[in-house]
Amino acid sequence: MVHREVTIGVSARHIHLSQEHVELLFGKGYELTAMKPLSQPEQYAANETVAVVGPKGSFGKVRILGPARKQTQLEVSRTDAFALGVNPPVRESGDVKGSAGIKLQGPAGEVEIEEGVIVAARHIHFHTSDAEKYGVADKQQLRVRFAGERGVVFEQVVARVSDQYALDMHIDTDEANAAGVKNGDKAEIID
Repeated sequence: MVHREVTIGVSARHIHLSQEHVELLFGKGYELTAMKPLSQPEQYAANETVAVVGPKGSFGKVRILGPARKQTQLEVSRTDAFALGVNPPVRESGDVKGSAGIKLQGPAGEVEIEEGVIVAARHIHFHTSDAEKYGVADKQQLRVRFAGERGVVFEQVVARVSDQYALDMHIDTDEANAAGVKNGDKAEIID
């Protein structure tokens, strides 16, 4: 059996914007600009940020991840959700139907989205060649062991397989803090 090691990336609150919302928040014809590349090919943290305003609280300077997507999606931790006063579901990225809404504010305007706020399900991006090597199928539920000072087994880790991905596990800040995980730590897929 192949030793199935994966690097963990801790995902802080962030937002993906549709091009329509980029232009409503930053101005007609505006294009996001890259600040630094992310672990997934062609993905980047943008220089631009927005404020998000919920019924109970708000966060300024929420980082936009680019490039623009077909739909706007805010990803927060459960702690963030409490602070904002929203109750988002735990979902895979892109599954926003019936999720919580929020107000977004940018330098050129604001947008109220009716849905799009989620707590991202913990997941591993697999390039198809890594999935084949590790014996993993798309959408498979995995268990992953982190053997740090506060060792933990993450359950219900969704495998996401594509030729467009690089091998990388994503958890949110609440999960990382509870387990003592830092960006770049290693874990093992156990089943």
